[in-house]
Amino acid sequence: MLLWLIFFTPGWTLIDGSEMQRDFTWHLRKVPRIVSERTFHLTSPTFEADAKMMVNTVCGIECQKELPTPSLSELEDYLSYETVFENGTRTLTRVKVQDLVFEPTQNTTKGASVRRKRQVYGTDSRFSILDKRFLTNFPFSTAVKLSTGCSGILISPQHVLTAAHCVHDGKDYVKGSKKLRVGLLKMRNKNGGKKRRGSKRSRRETSGGDQREGTREHLQDRVKAGRRRKQSGGGQRVSEGRPSFRWTRVKNTHIPKGWARGGMGDAALDYDYALLELKRAHKKKYMELGISPTIKKMPGGMIHFSGFDNDRADQLVYRFCSVSDESNDLLYQYCDAESGSTGSGVYLRLKDPDKKNWKRKIIAVYSGHQWVDVHGVQKDYNVAVRITPLKYAQICLWIHGNDANCAYG
Repeated sequence: MLLWLIFFTPGWTLIDGSEMQRDFTWHLRKVPRIVSERTFHLTSPTFEADAKMMVNTVCGIECQKELPTPSLSELEDYLSYETVFENGTRTLTRVKVQDLVFEPTQNTTKGASVRRKRQVYGTDSRFSILDKRFLTNFPFSTAVKLSTGCSGILISPQHVLTAAHCVHDGKDYVKGSKKLRVGLLKMRNKNGGKKRRGSKRSRRETSGGDQREGTREHLQDRVKAGRRRKQSGGGQRVSEGRPSFRWTRVKNTHIPKGWARGGMGDAALDYDYALLELKRAHKKKYMELGISPTIKKMPGGMIHFSGFDNDRADQLVYRFCSVSDESNDLLYQYCDAESGSTGSGVYLRLKDPDKKNWKRKIIAVYSGHQWVDVHGVQKDYNVAVRITPLKYAQICLWIHGNDANCAYG
């Protein structure tokens, strides 16, 4: 019942009367232009890195406020990107940034209390989505699983947004990413087998001639269903609620140079995002990309995301929580999450200015658990990488191949 209230009550948030007066609307804004300048061929990667988070963040929220604003040349270096193809070849594309307007720092500090070293804080507030009515419909149907053990989200008919560390540790591509696959949600059939084509009438008309084959298939289905019940320990009801996946190969992967530093230094958490292009287009509804607003422009300061947490095998896990703090590039929060959910698309639900209805857009990528230094004290947060105007322009360039359709976001 709570999920129905969350997803079908417009603008559902825990907010007071004053907050109801705020303008929680998606407003299109002009974004900088990122133009591809030159592409170089690089040596093929070794694909030997371990698939785990490698960044140790010591510069916390207050520390980031003191950092100088990156120069234009530094931003162009960070936003240049590597592309690795399914045959193992790799390129580096240098970019130029045009029409950039430097904005003032928008950091806010709410004084979040110190937490324990876990990704689930106190009472576990996550929801396992088991109902087929939710799993197979938007927005949950946009969640995908990566063969390297992370999550991601569909953002076009052929593209998936995820965390960069899911395929690259900052110095090399992780094991298994050379033959990277993406799992799209589908529901297991009641009998555990594939749907048979043709109408019920046509199957009845042909069943007489194939009676022995049909009986054998029926017995096989019963055996498979029994095995699943035994493995799950929860009977048929549980196995039917768990999703299965249709796996699709990845054609190429884009990673910003701000993350793929190679031997030139540590990867920057601000650039922990990547875009995967699928070999074949899917037919599912995807979620559009949006520019991350400040906490004050989020209803209740709330964010949402769904992923495949490792401690809940074969289940899609949804959560929502309020953002505790923010920097220009990161959202600091305590959404309950475990490994496996990293790479999930973080989204908001705001009003569409034209249609006056509520619309979800991705505004960040969930990166994972981090320790940060706050006034000399180590605090831990779950961190998400914000989609800034520059990152929006870059991801849009990756999707379309040029900046013609990326003027506003």
